[in-house]
Amino acid sequence: MKRIFLFLLTNIAVLAVLSISARILGIDRFLTNNGLNMTFLLAFSALIGFGGSFISLLLSKKIAKWSTRAQVIKQPGNKEERWLVDTVAKLATKAGLKMPEVAIYEGAPNAFATGPSRSNSLVAVSTGLLQSMNRSQVEAVLAHEVAHVANGDMVTLTLVQGVVNTFVIFLSRVAAYAVDSFLSGDEEESGGFGMGYFITSIIFEILFGILASTIVMYFSRIREFSADAGAAELMGDKRPMIDALRALGGMSPG
Repeated sequence: MKRIFLFLLTNIAVLAVLSISARILGIDRFLTNNGLNMTFLLAFSALIGFGGSFISLLLSKKIAKWSTRAQVIKQPGNKEERWLVDTVAKLATKAGLKMPEVAIYEGAPNAFATGPSRSNSLVAVSTGLLQSMNRSQVEAVLAHEVAHVANGDMVTLTLVQGVVNTFVIFLSRVAAYAVDSFLSGDEEESGGFGMGYFITSIIFEILFGILASTIVMYFSRIREFSADAGAAELMGDKRPMIDALRALGGMSPG
C-alpha cells in the first residue's frame, strides 16, 4: 500500500498546484463568465485530471526515494545486497522486464514497486522485512512487486486516477457554481465566480477527492491479488507466497 499512498499524496499535491494556477490565470473565470460552459469545463477537468495523474506517475520514483530515504543498490556491499539484486534480476528476466532499480530503506516490514513504465521501475524493500522473513518469503514478496511492474499496474492506476480526477474537478466546480449562484441571488451578475465559488470548490474538491481515493484503493486491492498470483507463477510455486502472506498477517493484525 505504500506505493498507493505515495502516488495518491503526490497526485493530490499536483492537483492542488494545477487548480490554484488555473484560478490565478483566470481559467475558472472564463468557464463561468457567461454561465457554466459544461463542454469546456469537462475538457478542462480532463486536462487537469489526467495531467495531474501523469505528472504524479513521472515523479513516482523520485518521490518514493525521497520520502522513504531508500538507498538504491548501485554496487552490492554485502552478501544480502548481492542476493537481493540477483533475485530481482532473475525475477525480472522471467517476467520479460528490463532490470528495475533495487533499493533498501529503514522501516517496518514492507516493500513496494513504482515507476513510470515497465522499463523504468524501482523495487524497494524495508530492513524490517529482511529481518523478519526468511529468504524464500522475501523472494515471494519481491516476485509480488515485480509482478506489479510486469502487469503495468502503475500505468493502469494512473489512468484510473485520471478518470477519477476528472470527475472530482468537474463535479466540485459544478457544485461550487450552484452554491455561489444561490448565495449571490443573481446568477448573471455573479457569474458563479464570487467568494462562495472559491471556498465551495475547495471544500468539494477535498470531499470528492476523499471519496475518489476509496475507488482507487479498491482497484489497487484487486490488483494485489493479481500480483500474488503473478508471484506464484514467477516462482513456479505458490507456497512461498502463501507463507509470506501468513507471515505478514502475523505482523500486522487485520
